[in-house]
Amino acid sequence: MACECIAARTAAGPSRRSLLVMLGALSTFGPLSLDMYLPALPQIARDLHASQALTQLTLSSCLAGLALGQLVAGPISDAVGRRRPMIAGVAMFALLSLGCAVAPSAPLLVGIRFLQGLGGAAGLVVARAIVRDVFPGARAARVFASLMLVSGLAPIVAPVLGGQLLRWTDWRGVFVALAAIGVVLVLAAVRVPETLPPAARRSGGLTDPARMFRTLVTDLVFMGYALSTGFAGAAMFTYISTSSFVLQSGYGVSPRAFSLIFASNAAGLMLAGQISARLVGWLGPRRLYVSGLAAVAAGAVSLVVVIVSGLPLAAVLATLFIVVASQGLTMPNGTALALAPYGQAAGSASAQFGVQQFLIAAIISPLAGLGGASALVMAMIMAGVALLGVLICQVATRGVPAATP
Repeated sequence: MACECIAARTAAGPSRRSLLVMLGALSTFGPLSLDMYLPALPQIARDLHASQALTQLTLSSCLAGLALGQLVAGPISDAVGRRRPMIAGVAMFALLSLGCAVAPSAPLLVGIRFLQGLGGAAGLVVARAIVRDVFPGARAARVFASLMLVSGLAPIVAPVLGGQLLRWTDWRGVFVALAAIGVVLVLAAVRVPETLPPAARRSGGLTDPARMFRTLVTDLVFMGYALSTGFAGAAMFTYISTSSFVLQSGYGVSPRAFSLIFASNAAGLMLAGQISARLVGWLGPRRLYVSGLAAVAAGAVSLVVVIVSGLPLAAVLATLFIVVASQGLTMPNGTALALAPYGQAAGSASAQFGVQQFLIAAIISPLAGLGGASALVMAMIMAGVALLGVLICQVATRGVPAATP
């Protein structure tokens, strides 16, 4: 009943828009943590006397923290409510951003980035759980897509801001700015209402999360959506972790130009998310999801062809744009499809779904670094994981109706 009241309050008018803006802001921890310092990766490698592979581990360790932190924050939010774990995690993120700014070595920066990801995970998982608390079925898919209008600004603004900051400060100043943004997000988290009333909370003790975990990992359809979204996302994260080296070292792109290229791809993702929000009521989330997976794979395979053929930078950027923008179809619809059956355990389901995304990305994206600044290695990994995502979806969700909410 309490969730119904919240849904009624947020269904229209300023209160709904306000909630969406706050949830969108709290969904920015991934892009903020990963994208804002991307233009500074070569500078970090030089300053800390680290290899490209070790420097890229600062990205992968944050991804791992974002993944594993959701396993903790999700079940806790099902047991004690959404607000407290969310506020604690966001505050932890802000504090550890300052820790990154003073890290004296690359290995220590890798460790602090992992802890920073653990804190930021709370914002990600709880924002998804709140949407599932308040909005059911296909409506949740529309809301997830609408959130991309807000959270999609982060990957546009973050690398541009990072690039501009590097004009008058170094990479440490970028992390100080990230800490300041974290403080603003703490203030946003404090304003988010509690959406899980005490009567709806899970109270099975320490064994309850384990039972829920077994339920989720043995649900073939849930895992199909989670894994296929994770592998499609790994294509994008491979681009995120490698493109600063590939474009700046391999194609002579400046840090400022790289940040603008990165922002344009993020704008494509945001636009695709809004198209998805408008079409989901007509086509259904599954059709849009499958179309998005196919587009990610087509873009990644085309990237391999473009690089092998020796086509110019413009062709490379066009195929990268397809891969990144198509995530605007896969992410919101995959999330809504996976979480739809788990209204009473939205936090745990959201956590398990998020783990697949970030853990797969954390494992896959560093592989591109082993090839140095090779565009072909990056493209081949992107194509491989994208095609694997399509295959998993076809096998695991075969027979699911196209109109499934």
